[in-house]
Amino acid sequence: MNFEPSPEHEAFRKVVREFAQAEIAPHAEEWDRTRTFPLEAVRKMGDLGLFGLPFPEEFGGSGADFTTLCIVIEELARVDQSIAITVEAGVGLGANPIYQFGTDEQRRRWLPDLAAGRTLAGFGLTEAEAGSDAGATRTKAELDGDSWVVNGSKAFITNSGTPITSLVIVTARTGPDEISAIIVPAGTDGFTVEPAYRKMGWHASDTHGLVFEDCRVPAENLLGERGQGFRQFLSILDDGRVAIAALAVGVAQACLDHCVAYATERATFGRPIGSNQAIAFKCADMEVAVNAARLLTYRAAWLKDQDRPFKQAAAIAKVYATEAAVTATRDAVQIFGGAGFVEETPVARHYRDAKALEIGEGTSEIQRLVISRGLGLPI
Repeated sequence: MNFEPSPEHEAFRKVVREFAQAEIAPHAEEWDRTRTFPLEAVRKMGDLGLFGLPFPEEFGGSGADFTTLCIVIEELARVDQSIAITVEAGVGLGANPIYQFGTDEQRRRWLPDLAAGRTLAGFGLTEAEAGSDAGATRTKAELDGDSWVVNGSKAFITNSGTPITSLVIVTARTGPDEISAIIVPAGTDGFTVEPAYRKMGWHASDTHGLVFEDCRVPAENLLGERGQGFRQFLSILDDGRVAIAALAVGVAQACLDHCVAYATERATFGRPIGSNQAIAFKCADMEVAVNAARLLTYRAAWLKDQDRPFKQAAAIAKVYATEAAVTATRDAVQIFGGAGFVEETPVARHYRDAKALEIGEGTSEIQRLVISRGLGLPI
């Protein structure tokens, strides 16, 4: 089996890498420091077609395979995780549920702008008491005539309060034993976006809590079949786990690149620090981890592209790649020493940002639960 990207994949990787170096890298530190959502950069990524990659041309996309999206996220993450997660969430959590489960009318209404990056969408799944246990959702939606009335709250929702957010997809209890997904347009009465979180990392990514108080939306805003919301979001999260793994690969690769360059240039006791085994072996371990993580990620993406079962592969890729990224950022700070502890070096930002990778879209513990069940264990 060959998971080597095609020449077309590599050509697009080159385009995205050049874009990232020219349009993102020079500003990433400032966006992080000022906690600025980079609207102009998002619009430029929309112009480049990054938000529409997996969607058909009829909805403004390019019909690319999932591997292409993973390559894009990997390349963006090499310079800025906030930008990478904005694209990952915008495509995978915001637009993809509408494409996968929406009616033709919903697709025609929302997808063209989402695919073009003119608007963004959030995926309102997590709650204060329903994170890993997403089935514990307390938000409710009651059908009142021709409207759904939504009451409840959501936590840690990406792309939910940007100037171009057009909607959030909200999971809610629509009956005692059923969870459904409902589209709530931005600006709907009773829908409040709370102030942005003060996060440890991902400072340039938009993240808010959401509150719904007698928020009324049309009955036709139900996304997919009533009562199928739980099944829908499990499917969406399988995709997202592979994409997060790709983001982690980009982070680990960035740390490796920075460390090799620094260990070659930085000298102590009259020689480059890379001539010391303590440093060289850390770099070697990073190289091993990056290659293993990339292969696991591309394998999971390939399985999805082949329309084969990939849940187990997604969980394996996610847990390995994200933990490898966290280790790589920690080792990178150690290799940089005091320079790695100041914000002027990108490894400090990567170190703060990377921890979220082990939490979002299924914690490492949840991935191990999925993998254990895939092995047939009675857990």
